[in-house]
Amino acid sequence: MNTICKLFNIKYPIIQAGMVWCSGWKLAAAVSNAGGLGIIGAGSMYPNVLRAHIEKCKLATNQPFGVNIPLLYPNIQEIIDVVLEEKVKIVFTSAGNPATWTSTLQENGIIVVHVIANTKFALKAQEAGVDAVVAEGFEAGGHNGREETTTMCLVPMIKKAVHIPVIAAGGIGSGNSMLAAIALGADAVQIGSAFAVAEESSAHPAFKDKIIASVEGDTKLAMKKLVPVRLLKNEFADAVSQAEAAGADRSQLMELLGKARAKLGMFEGDMDNGELEIGQISAMLNEIKPAKQILEDIWAEYCAGLAKFKNLYHELNR
Repeated sequence: MNTICKLFNIKYPIIQAGMVWCSGWKLAAAVSNAGGLGIIGAGSMYPNVLRAHIEKCKLATNQPFGVNIPLLYPNIQEIIDVVLEEKVKIVFTSAGNPATWTSTLQENGIIVVHVIANTKFALKAQEAGVDAVVAEGFEAGGHNGREETTTMCLVPMIKKAVHIPVIAAGGIGSGNSMLAAIALGADAVQIGSAFAVAEESSAHPAFKDKIIASVEGDTKLAMKKLVPVRLLKNEFADAVSQAEAAGADRSQLMELLGKARAKLGMFEGDMDNGELEIGQISAMLNEIKPAKQILEDIWAEYCAGLAKFKNLYHELNR
């Protein structure tokens, strides 16, 4: 049995990323019901809102699901308390030091996975005792690594460096890209952008439409002086780019970012002034579909590709 499927008790080694403003209980439940691992993104939720999403997800699925927690958030203790009180079984942590909370979570029977973008932090996560890591490459949407290491390079480096399971992320939204990640050594894949446009995604319809309409080159990594984030180009992204080109410091970028900029774009639908986080693979997404169909299409293409390479192997070794 696949290592990750066994760890999470899921049918397919496909994990839906915990995306800010896109991954509420409806998406998480739909992915889990389809045989993958659905994730509620706590990054855009107050503690009471997260609790409501967890409770609704429990009612909507009897399959495993998890919660993604960005560790840099100021109300992290309250978020952790909600997760413990609601007896969540799987937590994906990101954007912070995994050593701070991993033992607490695991002592409460929680499987912990940490998201990293370089070998140094993969080793730190392993040292902290996490059960697995997500190796997220430069292509990914949302917060990203400063090193700009692509998934093609990152996954085999991380796989070589650690002895715990490795989940590949960044630029994966099809069965063929999943097959490539597995060939590089990944034990499973985490997919964000392709699920951001799912019918069950909590993203604003205008944001979904803009993703579908995007083409190659429409995203760019920005705000490396703060926390690097990949943005879909719009007036706000242009303003950030101009500010960075003019030498804006951290405080100036913070002022430009302001408050609730991501909510304004991804959740409320302001396509000009909002922060629109999405991956490079958005250029390959061209349809809004149910999460179940997205997962099944990815799995079918993966299996077809795997069969093709098995046949090729047998032909070459006759």
